[in-house]
Amino acid sequence: MNLEVAAGGFSAMGSEARLEVLRLLIRAGEAGLTVSEIQERSGIAPSTLAHHLKFLAAGNVVTQEKQGRSTITHANFDHLRLLADYILCECCADAPRKAANDG
Repeated sequence: MNLEVAAGGFSAMGSEARLEVLRLLIRAGEAGLTVSEIQERSGIAPSTLAHHLKFLAAGNVVTQEKQGRSTITHANFDHLRLLADYILCECCADAPRKAANDG
């Protein structure tokens, strides 16, 4: 993953409302939620929710699929794992190291 892709993913999660929606979708698991279920659980107005879902999809942290007359939204677990790995991959790389006999 490059910096631009990572920034897009993190930016998509950059509001309280979008983070709340993403957490709802993560809790729902692979089955995802319909847009109306997200609206009911979050209390976000439908037009505002559509705006937030557009941002989340553009950042590739959610995917959407039509099933009949409903749109099912899913957390993109693979991409979220890549984002987590990206931000944590160099964890503690510059931290001072203790000698084996320090205690």
